Amino acid sequence: MTSFARPRSLALDDEVSAFHSGVPSLDDWLTLRAIKNEAAGTSRTFVSIERESGRIAGYYCLSSSSISRVDAGSPLGRNAPDPIPVILIGRLAVDERFTGQGVGASLLQDAVLKGIEASHLVGSRAFLVHALSEAAASFYARFGFAAVPHSQRVMYLLTHDAEATIAGITTRG
Repeated sequence: MTSFARPRSLALDDEVSAFHSGVPSLDDWLTLRAIKNEAAGTSRTFVSIERESGRIAGYYCLSSSSISRVDAGSPLGRNAPDPIPVILIGRLAVDERFTGQGVGASLLQDAVLKGIEASHLVGSRAFLVHALSEAAASFYARFGFAAVPHSQRVMYLLTHDAEATIAGITTRG
């Protein structure tokens, strides 16, 4: 059975060129931008490594961002400042060799847990994603993300809803 390490920060010696998600823009971003963004402080990239091969099984990146109240609609925009502070899950991808093994869900869970922790230090009303496809939008919807008005692929999950879900899992487990 394949096992994966808990997501960790991207390292300079990670073999990013071997990663193939089937979506060229996601592969190119990991290869060409991830380390540069780390150095510039504009995003943080986390990778899950397949233990046996040492290959990157999947990755995601986080950064701070915002969305205007007008674009956010309700309930995201209700009683919120303008612009609304959010945590952007800017990229999330799984290598084709590891699809269907729960890597994507594990990465998303880790991203949300890290985002909740960050929101306790720096306010953030929600998580925001820009789903690249209908399949990606369906993936996020399964985990409680909802589309903002007028855009089926810009989706959000309120931070307090994510915290309540995590608390519920913790008390049941």
